[in-house]
Order: sequence, then structure tokens, then C-alpha cells
Amino acid sequence: MNANFESYKIFYYVAKYRNFTLAARALSTSQPSVTRYIKGLENNLGCRLFIRSTKGVSLTPEGKTLCRHVVPACELIFKGEETLCNSLSLQSGSVYIGATETAIHCFLLSKLEKFHCAYPHVGIKITNATTRPILSDLKSGKIDLAVVATPVQTDGHMKLTRLKKFRDILIGGPKLLGSDTKRLKLRDLNQYPLVCLSESTVTYQFYSELFLRNGIPFQPDIELATADLLLPIIQKNLGVGFVPEKFAVGAVERGEVIRIELEEQIPQRYICMVRNRQNPLSAAARQMVKILAEE
Repeated sequence: MNANFESYKIFYYVAKYRNFTLAARALSTSQPSVTRYIKGLENNLGCRLFIRSTKGVSLTPEGKTLCRHVVPACELIFKGEETLCNSLSLQSGSVYIGATETAIHCFLLSKLEKFHCAYPHVGIKITNATTRPILSDLKSGKIDLAVVATPVQTDGHMKLTRLKKFRDILIGGPKLLGSDTKRLKLRDLNQYPLVCLSESTVTYQFYSELFLRNGIPFQPDIELATADLLLPIIQKNLGVGFVPEKFAVGAVERGEVIRIELEEQIPQRYICMVRNRQNPLSAAARQMVKILAEE
């Protein structure tokens, strides 16, 4: 037997409409073409599938047997085609992103809003974690894109794109600092409790290396798992800490925290997008990449 899918597709429509002309109309083809395909299928299978009459056609017992298998198979294929078409036209689908809190608050939220306005039917799945587990998820294919802050260590399979630069500022609570707002050096910070993210984060690594280059041990008194806890802890006068300027600008303006000027300049950092070159992107993910990379 050499019947192809087109033959079974035509059989499906004839069985559905019980009429060769209506089947041809649904398939945008001619009635003789439908008749020819059905005769060919009957010849290949060695049995009659339809009984023809002036009122249309009806299935033979053999046709009914075939129909029970062809109908669900065709409908599954049609559903797959529809889903793929919707995905390619960005009428469905999802984008999976892993992002750190710094990346979310300093950059990603406005981009997600823009993407959602452009493609409201595409789902956005966000995994919020620290950089290392996010990059692990990217490597394993669990997510499409990673949006993280530097420093970032990647291998040759990863493509890193800088999206936005930012700088941290040093802040402390008014009660902790009192009237002492003079310009400080890094070594002067040992007189205050130091607040930082935990040792497993790249932010900890960044400041550990900064202090080391200046010959100062880096020993935070309070280590936090998430960046969104930095500002509340500092506002409660529990210590001083380095926070992305965007996180702290409102609290500084309201006098809830005080910005501490340093002799040393804090190096600039970047929000970056990381992609796994080995994993192809869906149509939705490709559009997300374009929006993230826009100026």
C-alpha cells in the first residue's frame, strides 16, 4: 500500500460531510480530484470505503473501521498545525526567562510591559533566582533567555549581550549614620555593620573582589538571599550597604536613607542578556530578544 496523508485527509473530509462536493469545497479543490483520490485509496486498501447514492455517500463497514482510526489521527495533526501556526504568528505560546531581582527592577519590567502590549496572547514565564542557577537552567534548556547582572561567567555555548549599564550606591539609615555624612573610604566602612547579598551571589563576588583590590577584607555582617531585602534592612538602620541606584533613589529623596559618598569609585556594572547558542529560539522568544536589545 502506498496511500499518503493527502489520501487520508480527503477520506476524512468525505466521511465528515458525507458528500464529495462539500468535501471538495472544504479542501479548495475539485470534486473529480476528490473522487480520484478516494478511488485510489480504495484500490490501495483493496476494499470499498463509501457507498454512493443520489443523496450523497455513506461509509461501508470497512470505511467505518478505517474512519475510527483516521479521524482522531487527522484531528491531532490539524490541531498541531493550528498550534504551530498560532505560535509562529505570536497568537499563542510562551517565553521562558530567568532573571535576577536586580535585572527585573533595573531593566526587565518595562521591557516585559512592551512585549505584552505587542503580543498579548503570548505567555511570559519568569523564574526569579540568583545568577548561577539561572545559567544552569539556561544550559539545560529549561528557559529561553537569562537576564542577569555582571559579573557573569559563561562558556563558549553562551552568547552574552550587554543591555544596560548601572551603578550601585552606598546607603545607610539616618539613625545609624547620625550627622556623620562626610566622605568615606572603603576602609572606613568597618565602623558600620555591612549588609550584602549572600556568598552564593555574583554581587558578593563583585564586592569581595573590589575590597580585595583595595587591600581590605570583605566581611559582611548581614547576608541576604534576595536583593529586595537590601533596602528594607538598611532603612531599619541595621547596616550600610551597596544598592543599585534605581532601588534607592526614592528612599534617598524621602530622607529614609542617606547616600554615603566614597573616595573610591564603584565600578560600573551591566544588565546582560544571555542565550544558549545550542538551543533554537521560538518565534516568541526571538521577538523578546529584539525588544530586550532595543535601545
